[in-house]
Parts: sequence; C-alpha cells; structure tokens
Amino acid sequence: MFRCIGIERDRRETMATQHILIVDDDPHIREVVRIAAETSGMRTTEASNGQIALIEFARSEIDLVVLDIGMPQLDGFEFCKAIRTKSDVPILFLTARDDEVDRVLGFELGADDFVTKPFSPRELMLRFKAILARGKRMKDEVLMFGALRLEPAKHDVSLSGKELPLTATEFAFLETFMRNPRRVFNRNDLIEVIYGGSSHLSGRTIDSHIRNIRAKAAERGCPDILDTVHGVGVRLGACSG
Repeated sequence: MFRCIGIERDRRETMATQHILIVDDDPHIREVVRIAAETSGMRTTEASNGQIALIEFARSEIDLVVLDIGMPQLDGFEFCKAIRTKSDVPILFLTARDDEVDRVLGFELGADDFVTKPFSPRELMLRFKAILARGKRMKDEVLMFGALRLEPAKHDVSLSGKELPLTATEFAFLETFMRNPRRVFNRNDLIEVIYGGSSHLSGRTIDSHIRNIRAKAAERGCPDILDTVHGVGVRLGACSG
C-alpha cells in the first residue's frame, strides 16, 4: 500500500509542473476550477480581477490562463490584450453567455478556447489537457515551406527570417498546414485536427484563426500564406514572403 501511495505522489509531482492561473471575480467558480485542476495534479494560482492577474502572471511561470470575461477593474478581453503583447501562453475564456460575438472577439484577441458557464469540471479538464498538449512539442524538428520556417520544439515560426508571432492555437493551425502542404482542409477537418472534434465550435471560430494568421503574415510581407479553395476549404499558400 505504501509503495502505491509513493508512485501516485511521484506521478502528481511530475504533472504539477503545469501551472494554471485562474482569473474570475466569483470565488465559487475559482474554487471549482482550482479543485478540478489540483485533482488532476496541476498547480494553481488565483486572481479575482485582471489587475491582480497581471501581477500574478509577471510573478510566476504560467502554462495556461483560465479567464472570465466580465470582471471589475480590468475585464478578460483587456487582460488578454495586455498578455498578448508579451506572451503566447494559452488562454481559455470562461463566459456566462454563449455569445458568438464574444467568441469571435476573443479569438481575434488571441484566445485558444471558450467554455460556457455552467460547465462540467470533467469537460474543463479535457479542454485543459487538449490545450496543453497542443503546446507541448516533443520532437526537435524544423518544417520549411517557401519563406516559412517552423520549429515545433521552440514554438518558433518565421517568414523570410522575420519572426511571426502566433498564439498557441494559431501555431497549431499553421503547423497542421505545413505538415500537409498540399491538402485542402475544410472547417470540420480543422476542428477535428486542432480541437479533437469539439462540437461546440462554429465555422466562424475557424475563420477567426485563419484571418488572424493571414493578417499577421501580411504585415510581414506575405499575403499568400493561406489560399482559399472556394467551395472546398483552405490550404497552405505559396508563402513567398
């Protein structure tokens, strides 16, 4: 019995390297998320508003931010904008409304996923693990296509030698296209590959990520990073830089 307890403790200590920042002005929501995360072996830090969260984020190395939209002092969208100027840490929004406008705005600001309240702690943990798995790169390899260079292990992508800053989900999208440069992906394909078939996502969510990648690449002189095949889907473009 003592040996089993020791093995379980070692497993939890290994998993506890994942540090979750929980940002919500509702202490009950924070408690539910904290208990679910810690039961799964993750470490947690809590903040009751965006201002406190910024301090906690600067103080610790965070692997995932769980973020409420409606908060006093600094709401979730403003916090997300502030974080995205300096970090591509995964961000999962908690929202009290199943509002597609909120989702589209959140994704445009750099969110990785949304969960609507009330939520199942089990579903939330599945989302956590999916997001964290997308950000974990085990192989030290380099993918190249046209002017694009992508290094999964370093979460680094460049266009003609210029850094292309992408969120974790945008990076996963581009990596998927670069691993299948001739394939045309429709919206359902991308939901399946990137999100594991999460049925709550709409086509507009996929469109937001595609639009963000295109806009960032265009700013660096590459307007043809992704091509639309009308009536079919999207594929990797010439990436001429």
